[in-house]
Amino acid sequence: TEQLVESGGGSVQAGRSLTLSCTASASDRYGKWMGWFRQAPGKEREGVAFIYFGPKNVGNSAYANSVKGRFTISQDKAGNTAYLEMNNLKPEDTAMYHCTIVEGPISVYEGALGVKSVEIWGNGTSVTISS
Repeated sequence: TEQLVESGGGSVQAGRSLTLSCTASASDRYGKWMGWFRQAPGKEREGVAFIYFGPKNVGNSAYANSVKGRFTISQDKAGNTAYLEMNNLKPEDTAMYHCTIVEGPISVYEGALGVKSVEIWGNGTSVTISS
């Protein structure tokens, strides 16, 4: 069973930056996307950003409107690890961030991301932004 190893996160003040990373135990990402959902207490789960691992259009990415321009998702050359660089963080970014491997396509509706299905759900890392 594949597992996701997540790291990063923490507590910082608004305006600062954090980077999350997520490493998958297997190297086969054929046709899959890797990225993050987040969920804050009392709020619905939100797709944050996803990156495509191929075979074609490797590196294609998608972002929720709420993070576009502030967050950047990337992947290592081996295709095992994804990174989410989060800049200019806001208190509303406070949430549990879960790394996932999902089946695409990634849909965008009114600025929100949707996926076909979540294949693997990580345990999550906490991000807390103080004002």
